[in-house]
Amino acid sequence: MGYKTIVGLEIHVELMTKTKIFCDCINEFGGDVNTHCCPVCLGMPGAIPKLNKGALEYGIKAGIAFNCQIAESVKMDKKHYFYHDLVKGYQLSQDDNPLCSNGYLVIEKEEGPKKVGIQRIHIEEDTGKSIHTESGDTLIDYNRSGVPLIEVVTAPDINSAEEARMFLENLKNTLKYIEVSDCKMEEGSLRCDVNINVVDTETGKKTNITELKNLNSFKAVANAIEYEEKRHISLLEKGENTVKETRRWNEVENITVVMRDKGGTDNYRYAVEVDIPLVNISKEWIEEIRNSLPELPHHKKERFIREYGLPEYDAGVLTQSKELAQFYEETNKYAKDPKQVSNWIMGDVLRRLKDEELEIEDLKFSPKDLADLLEFANSGKISNNIGKKVLREMFEKGGKPEDIIKEQGLIQISDEGELKEIVKRVLEENQQSVIDYKNGKDKALGFIIGQVMKATKGKANPQLVNKLVREMIEKQ
Repeated sequence: MGYKTIVGLEIHVELMTKTKIFCDCINEFGGDVNTHCCPVCLGMPGAIPKLNKGALEYGIKAGIAFNCQIAESVKMDKKHYFYHDLVKGYQLSQDDNPLCSNGYLVIEKEEGPKKVGIQRIHIEEDTGKSIHTESGDTLIDYNRSGVPLIEVVTAPDINSAEEARMFLENLKNTLKYIEVSDCKMEEGSLRCDVNINVVDTETGKKTNITELKNLNSFKAVANAIEYEEKRHISLLEKGENTVKETRRWNEVENITVVMRDKGGTDNYRYAVEVDIPLVNISKEWIEEIRNSLPELPHHKKERFIREYGLPEYDAGVLTQSKELAQFYEETNKYAKDPKQVSNWIMGDVLRRLKDEELEIEDLKFSPKDLADLLEFANSGKISNNIGKKVLREMFEKGGKPEDIIKEQGLIQISDEGELKEIVKRVLEENQQSVIDYKNGKDKALGFIIGQVMKATKGKANPQLVNKLVREMIEKQ
């Protein structure tokens, strides 16, 4: 018996416009509660909304980046529902005529690329934010009310937690590339809901769709999908079915918990917002926006492979973020070997950033500094191991590699006469290892070389040490 998981995502993305979508209040995270508000975003009677052209432009940018068709005209609709942080009792959104439709995003799987459909992207306003106190009260901060959003709704083309994670990473990277959102999940500027059910591929029987909310990280999305996948399969195996319901993810216990029954199709009683006139979108404006877009991640990846001769894996890692790709290209302006630059960034630099939970823009050194460090290593003035030590110092304190090398006396010892004296002393002190090596124990040679490097505090030229040790043992 086989099963197929079917997943659709609904992603809400806050846009980085200077002001809110229907008023002139500042669009900024933080600030004292209820200070970024006005009669419009507080839903006061008689307050007239006006559509922010920047929000519309950002929505079109996203649509173009995700290969969507752009609507010829835009209207806004009132979406009626009750929730305590929805101050007006309705949300200004789009119903039957979304700004963007019929797009797709490609994810790169081991077996090849997969196209995930995007059914629609529409613009709307965000709601207020509920703050729950220890005493059990709920307070509302309306600073977020009226912040412009796009909602990206995928087709049910995703079939695993890993595919969902890959899609979200690709979506996030693309949105950051085109600079329409900072996509900071910890600040709520990117939020994701999941719709999931499972099909018995032999009988065709399906479970009812479960909606998952309150997923505050891509890891939570993947874990929740895996949990629900197992739960749905277990029900099918018992001859049972899921209830149509909305569930939330409990990160402490790693389970989903029922929030509410859906009980049927939601009736939002959509109605046209007559205070916002129909907006026509010209082909000329769409082309102007299209031409303003930067190089997108998949195009940059292809160029890195072609221009720098990088393997596909390297190019994929280095183009995951716009800032990382810029750092790599800037370093290459001064360095001679694109693959060596890739190796150092993908290895020591990214590993250290991950360990310290930093971003590439948090580095205390510049691309030119990294290129200079690589030149010191390539010229033989320092060894690779010393280079890594210098890089650690640059991470922690900043500074130019040349200054660190001079201050700490790290210039590589390449004087053959000086090294011969050190090797001679080490061999005299480790005669048993010399005998072991002559008797065929190759590990003894590594031990002797290690002792020489230790005696020089790692500053000896390793290739020259290897050569001298072999030569001097043979003469004994």
